[in-house]
Amino acid sequence: MTTATPADAATVMDLITGGWVAQTVRAFAELNVADHVAAGAGTADEVAAREGSDPRATYRLMRAAASLGLLGYLGERRFTLNGRGAALRSGVPGSMRSLALIQNSGAHWRTWALFPEAVRSGGSQARKALGADLFDYFALPGNAAEAALFARAMGDLSGLVTQGAVATVDTTGVTSAVDVGGADGDLVLGLMAGNAGLRGAVLELPHAVEGARRRAAELGIPDGRFTAVPGDFFEAVPAADLYLLKMIMHDWDDEQCVAILRNCRASAAEGARALVIEMVVGELGAPDFATRVDMNMLNITQGMERDLDEYDTLFAASGWRRTAVLPVGGGYSALELIAI
Repeated sequence: MTTATPADAATVMDLITGGWVAQTVRAFAELNVADHVAAGAGTADEVAAREGSDPRATYRLMRAAASLGLLGYLGERRFTLNGRGAALRSGVPGSMRSLALIQNSGAHWRTWALFPEAVRSGGSQARKALGADLFDYFALPGNAAEAALFARAMGDLSGLVTQGAVATVDTTGVTSAVDVGGADGDLVLGLMAGNAGLRGAVLELPHAVEGARRRAAELGIPDGRFTAVPGDFFEAVPAADLYLLKMIMHDWDDEQCVAILRNCRASAAEGARALVIEMVVGELGAPDFATRVDMNMLNITQGMERDLDEYDTLFAASGWRRTAVLPVGGGYSALELIAI
């Protein structure tokens, strides 16, 4: 009979108390500790004075943060910011502060309390926890601040992936690209910056297209080269010879994914390609962050993270064939497809 060793028990204890760690990181972000230390506040008293928090509790938080590697310790109760902590600063490239806040509070945290039922029932618990599906919940006027935080968090995460994708993806010979559900259009606009002959479009819901128009204007992209198209990717997708689907598939179930991909295929030019940018679940049993993300998708949304075989099944059912897997950083890959 297999029995747990003391080392096994210690590891499980780390897993059990993972929620404590998450909430410590959330408090570190909420109290702007990284920003204050970066601005010269090296002690808990100085941070507390700037933030309006309790000095002793702030010291205990900073001590815990140092044990997690978010702060360095200089002695005499003085702290310094390191690389991990810097990732929780606000308004800096690569910031993960908004992600730390949204994942560990509000809608997400309340829904996670019901997670065992998500496994029993096989579906999201957002409606039970929040009274609405997640995106419907964010659309309610009373939840506007939380919705804005979610949008910032997803934008920060998307930005990291976009940089890698722009550096990796070859658009030689591509004349038109559609960023399907592309929000502000950072991916297609980034590709356009590297290919003067590329015309781009963003397909988004009517209330969201203005953000893409503003972003293109900020970059000086003329109207004739870029368009923001109001619409619904479950109904129709504009014609193009390159379709970009970044962090789209994992939000939806298999039937919905096939519908999106079929709409792309229906309007695709001869020899069209598509790029599906997602985390891909790797070897079963190996450490894999994508499987953690998959648990979040099970609990919060209708979607899931998938392995390559599962993606290939979706592609075959919708008129596409995978030709390459291109790592783009942050644990994400661009799955390159060709229309068949």
